[in-house]
Amino acid sequence: MSIPLKDKVIFITGASRGIGREIALRCAREGAKIVIAAKSSEPHPTLEGTIYSVADEVGKAGGKALPVIVDVRDENMVSEAIKKTVETFGGIDVLINNASAIHLGSTLDIPMKRFDLIFAVNVRATFMCSKLCIPYLKEAANPHILNLSPPLNMNPKWFKKHVAYTMSKYGMSMCTLGMAEEFKKYGIAVNSLWPKTLIATAAISVNISKLLYHASRKPDIVADAAHEIITTDSRDLTGNFFIDEAILRQRGVTDFKKYAMHKFMPVVSDLFVED
Repeated sequence: MSIPLKDKVIFITGASRGIGREIALRCAREGAKIVIAAKSSEPHPTLEGTIYSVADEVGKAGGKALPVIVDVRDENMVSEAIKKTVETFGGIDVLINNASAIHLGSTLDIPMKRFDLIFAVNVRATFMCSKLCIPYLKEAANPHILNLSPPLNMNPKWFKKHVAYTMSKYGMSMCTLGMAEEFKKYGIAVNSLWPKTLIATAAISVNISKLLYHASRKPDIVADAAHEIITTDSRDLTGNFFIDEAILRQRGVTDFKKYAMHKFMPVVSDLFVED
């Protein structure tokens, strides 16, 4: 049975654009209270969205929004954002670790400054945000942590070209693996979600190519899959590495063309997904 999100408090990192924004709007349509935790407080010259523009959208969609400026690498900023969330909304029901940094460079190509960034944003921030939210999640009726990270797969092909990025995303998934067991006794669900195909976000258009951007699916599919996970009883669903299309098929969705950027262009599989 689906558990309604009305008045649930959902803390989303990196929610000013892309997948994080779509999850925020999907939950807002059910009357959820959304914490938009991201660095984007001023308009970017090429990337759409700020915490304030998404807050407006959340309100128009039927939810309540709390925009907070957060660099997820900064423990004090994260702590203050969580404190403000609890003061404003009374608790936290769901944490979505969506913030992520990407660099697809090889071992010799990646600058150590970028290596440090992707580990700080992907691994450390996921661990830290979870650690700091768990005391409040313990008090929630249906507590969930959802990490936007891939299934763990030791096939060397996923390491060969971008070992640093792979390690950082798998680090997020290892948080899922360990915390699901550690906090099962409290009824806190910890799961991962990853798209089957490339998703049309700024990260794709900027870091990969415009062509692949158009051979991607809309972020809506990940938002719909996330919704299915966090509206399930947390005691029945933990320690999983979900693929968006797979869980939606399990829940009865059959039309996936509606998610395609171009209905007549074949979509391209994402990294870490076996054909």
